[in-house]
Amino acid sequence: MDFKRASRKRTDLREIYFENKFSPYAEGSCLVKFGNTHVICTATIEERVPMWLRGKQRGWITAEYGMIPRATHSRVDREISKGKISGRSQEIQRLIGRSLRSAVNLNELGERQIKIDCDVIQADGGTRTASISGAWIALHDAIKHLMSQGKITQNPIKNQIAAISCGIINEEIFIDLDYNEDSNATVDGNFVLTDNKEIIEIQSSSEQKPISKSNFLKMYELVEDNIEIIFKKQRDILSL
Repeated sequence: MDFKRASRKRTDLREIYFENKFSPYAEGSCLVKFGNTHVICTATIEERVPMWLRGKQRGWITAEYGMIPRATHSRVDREISKGKISGRSQEIQRLIGRSLRSAVNLNELGERQIKIDCDVIQADGGTRTASISGAWIALHDAIKHLMSQGKITQNPIKNQIAAISCGIINEEIFIDLDYNEDSNATVDGNFVLTDNKEIIEIQSSSEQKPISKSNFLKMYELVEDNIEIIFKKQRDILSL
């Protein structure tokens, strides 16, 4: 049975939208939309670091991720009401934190921490890739705030980063999967890259049969071709 997209080619991204300075209170913030997946990302500066980093003259970046109860078709209880974070949320927020730390010289950040919160208000696949792409904008503005306050003199951001998903459905490669596409994919991957196309992290898994090297490389090439669209939209919203 053929799988067809309703409104775009299999090689086309969903409509990507960024709005920075979305929150009037956070030092950095961004509303990001990948199609019908919408995430609010905020960055909070704390003039302290975790205990294990105290006295080491370097900063830290960490992330928290969660979905509001009606982000999906049916209500999901808040994780705080269950008394623990789910394994999925924990894995995603660790990915976001790792990705952002790889983009920053933590020694130049000073002995302070930036906390990134990614709250999914509407989910239709690709919440982690949208979160990473929007979180980088929130992080950029938070660091810009630090510089405007004279708390740091050099910009510690080394790389622009973004993320995008790619998968295989009925032997065809699709970019930027929505929920229905992800549910039908036999191969699903999330790619986190820098603007000079260096790899930060790739998460890829196969449901029914292993992916061949040639198909994986085709997925990667499609990601490389399309992720520049996200990088340009990030730069445009930040006037870089």
